[in-house]
Amino acid sequence: MDALMATQFKEPDKDERDLVRLAITDTEAFAELYRRHLSRVYRYHVAHVGNARDAEDLTSQTFIAALEGIRSFQGSGSFAAWILGIASRKRLMFLRNRGSKPEIPLDEAIPYPSPGLPTDQAVLQRLQLESVSRALRKLSPDRAEALILTYFGGLSHAETGRVLHKSEAAVKMLVSRGLQDLRERTSLALEVE
Repeated sequence: MDALMATQFKEPDKDERDLVRLAITDTEAFAELYRRHLSRVYRYHVAHVGNARDAEDLTSQTFIAALEGIRSFQGSGSFAAWILGIASRKRLMFLRNRGSKPEIPLDEAIPYPSPGLPTDQAVLQRLQLESVSRALRKLSPDRAEALILTYFGGLSHAETGRVLHKSEAAVKMLVSRGLQDLRERTSLALEVE
């Protein structure tokens, strides 16, 4: 699972809280936060809404809301968890307005194909993505959300807990059970963190 869905996000620098404080009055500081977190927010949205255009719109809405509300960031958790909390609220409003159940086409959420990937590996990866995509749609919403925040959003279990308003232990259980459900619905060998 890690090889299939792991993200390559930069670890937040020690100075991220300082950067957030600067972003209140400095657009360049906010631009740096945007660059650091754009990929995780976009991948989160595309995993939920199922198409690039809506994901781009939601990503823009998320960052506009973050810019407008940057003063409310308390610093008690990571900026990544805070911005994905905003993303979650934007997604829920979008889905309510759309009135339909989201689909999760993972092949749009994961950059594919990799330019240097041999054809046989590319085909295998594509088949794995399709299998996981079908299985994720069958999971309970809370398990799917925990998996998406952890793997697509690149959040730790503690950060995912902050977004979902659950304890770290509860998130670990959701992720573990979600991965178990995926194992049962796919032929993939998935690893629990």
